[in-house]
Amino acid sequence: MIKESEYRSRRRKLTKKLASSSLTVIFSSSHKIRSNDTEYPFRQDSNFYYLSGFKEDKSALVFLKTDKGVKTYFFVAKKDPKEELWNGKRLGVEAAKKRFKVDDVFEYSRLNSKIKEWIDTQSTLYYDFKLDYSKVKVLKRYSKKIYTIKNIATLIEKMRLIKSSSEIKLIKKAIAITKEAHHKAMQSAPQLSYEYELQAEIEYIFKKNGAQSDAYTSIVASGDNANTLHYISNDKQLKNGELILIDAGCEYEYYSSDITRTISASGVFTKAQKELYSLVLEVEKEIISMVKPGILRSDLQARAEHLLCRGMVKLGILKGSVKKLLKDEEHKKYYPHGIGHWMGLDVHDQAPYKDKKAKEIPLKPGMILTIEPGIYLPKDDKHIPKKYRGIGIRIEDDILVTRDGYENLSKEIFKEIEDMESLIS
Repeated sequence: MIKESEYRSRRRKLTKKLASSSLTVIFSSSHKIRSNDTEYPFRQDSNFYYLSGFKEDKSALVFLKTDKGVKTYFFVAKKDPKEELWNGKRLGVEAAKKRFKVDDVFEYSRLNSKIKEWIDTQSTLYYDFKLDYSKVKVLKRYSKKIYTIKNIATLIEKMRLIKSSSEIKLIKKAIAITKEAHHKAMQSAPQLSYEYELQAEIEYIFKKNGAQSDAYTSIVASGDNANTLHYISNDKQLKNGELILIDAGCEYEYYSSDITRTISASGVFTKAQKELYSLVLEVEKEIISMVKPGILRSDLQARAEHLLCRGMVKLGILKGSVKKLLKDEEHKKYYPHGIGHWMGLDVHDQAPYKDKKAKEIPLKPGMILTIEPGIYLPKDDKHIPKKYRGIGIRIEDDILVTRDGYENLSKEIFKEIEDMESLIS
């Protein structure tokens, strides 16, 4: 768990970046309607959570920065026995004063009046530009004397690029749970009949180990379904001889894991499947080995594209010179996506890839990114050798950038063909 002292340290770091004579308002998430009067499970706004560790709705953080210093105020929902009967206990103002190291705590119902009181003497207003308009219009109503409005999310998300030791520990826990789930899937696949049964096995392991939810909708794509990158129907019957691409990871205490493995429905890879799988695996290994401080993600991307293109030429999937194929982007028919993304509080972490001058941000110690090469060969593509048609393969691991290079946080999740076949047998 992350301590309040760390959240306070993050808040202090943020306030140092704020303009003088400014008011900053950061809201919690709101409940979202699923249908009629039922709601989706509540998930806190990641930026708000990053600064507070607080999981309730109807809450807000406010920073008031003047020439006298910075004041930090927290707003929480009041304790209401009738509402708590239906929706659960609230922390309340008095308990919040003990928990949060802030200057004062108020009931959320007082937020608008306090904003109106504080905003008159400030020249800059910060809020998240993705904020729901119902909240934006309240801020704008009171900000007639404001000269500048800035996006607070930009500052917070830059901070989120570098993970603390506490954050890394939670991500490792999420990955450990995901490891158990993927290994269970590998063992279970030959005995199951449908993709959704495999999904159920995976998500049962998540819940059983205390993960609040999946980090994203699980992809269990057998056969040609694997050639739909965001396939989530998960309703096809499993067939012997086909591969199953499983992209699934859990969220533990709001921190994500993101793992893809491609396994055999029968437990044994065919010769053609092994040829394709070995290509993707060797590319993934080489790209992971390149990870270190100072390197650019675009360098990883370019190298992955070169290696995959060269491999597809060797296997007869593409024809011509590798240089010309890359120039004409012919390889992108079968490898259309990026080599990876930031990961943290969000599975696609809301953190920048470029700095204020639009220059790419190089890798630094404490960053976590995924590495996920793939190859996707539709069954109706007559340009592909018949033995490869209808096969989609992706292999994905979660990588921590260290001072000396990298740490593969998910290295214990089997991906060698021999290991996976042995586990199944």
